[in-house]
Amino acid sequence: MIEPIFEDLYRVEIPLPKNPLKATNSYFIRGDERNLIIDTGFNRQECREAMDEAIKELGFSLEKTDLFITHLHGDHSGLVSYIARPGMTIWGGHYHALCAALAEKGPQWSYFNDLMTESGLYATEKITLESHPGYKFSAPSFSGIQTVEDGDLINVGRYTFRCVKTPGHAPDHICLYEQEKKLFICGDHILKKITPNITVWGAPWTIERDYLGEYLQSLEKSAELDVVLALPGHRGVIENIRERVDELKEHHRVRLQETLDILGDKELTGVMVASRMHWDLSFNLWEEFPPAQKIFATGEALAHLTHLAFTGTVDRELKNGIVYYKKINNYSLTERSEN
Repeated sequence: MIEPIFEDLYRVEIPLPKNPLKATNSYFIRGDERNLIIDTGFNRQECREAMDEAIKELGFSLEKTDLFITHLHGDHSGLVSYIARPGMTIWGGHYHALCAALAEKGPQWSYFNDLMTESGLYATEKITLESHPGYKFSAPSFSGIQTVEDGDLINVGRYTFRCVKTPGHAPDHICLYEQEKKLFICGDHILKKITPNITVWGAPWTIERDYLGEYLQSLEKSAELDVVLALPGHRGVIENIRERVDELKEHHRVRLQETLDILGDKELTGVMVASRMHWDLSFNLWEEFPPAQKIFATGEALAHLTHLAFTGTVDRELKNGIVYYKKINNYSLTERSEN
């Protein structure tokens, strides 16, 4: 589906077959001398066909088109190698450039085995890297990423976009803000009815970054912008960004309290916590979750456990290669805020 959003700006739905996200929103912007495509979909036939059809229907010449990748996830960057042409500029964040410059599939997968082991998932499930759709349908190795910094400007036709670094959902996540038109192209940073997955990007025991904490800070940064319409990476547009930011912050506050309630006075692994959390899915039992959903859920649980560890609420201990988490005291988040 191709939908005009503003003059010379179109939303193209790139289908994601058998994926709960359903489609990736790719944005096509027509310029004077150069066009711009933002995000691509997975590296799979259905996505390639939809991309080819949109390029043809909109009359974009790839020789006169550049790419902007909001973040490295396969459903946003999978077709980069397929689309790339000589002379094309491909913009992205630093982490994305690092991944693309190295071996096929990139270093974002190098810690996967440690993450699955230390979370306790390998001890209970038959999980492989191929279970992850982001790995299965990611782009082949490619080079030539032009990294952008916070505040960098990208001009295309009637639009001047300012790059806004928004780490959290991914370490390299970059949004684009058009100040004059009050337009915010936000990738997976903010979604209308979906809570973006926040996971950890490293082995739980040695992790040095609080990705959930960074995400919450990025939300506040976005809420300060004067925006009348936000264009996300999936599903519908967002008209009230402040309201949506508040909803997402409240979701994670509730999620953090749920994590503490699950821990109680017990010592649990990441997968133990994940299996006890409430998930808005059609599956009633953890045993019914597909492998990919177990990976996403465990990563989400670990992000919240890690944030609680960084804020001094939870302690960690490594036992036989698996990380266990335990509350340092019996306070709830609500009680901590009142004291």
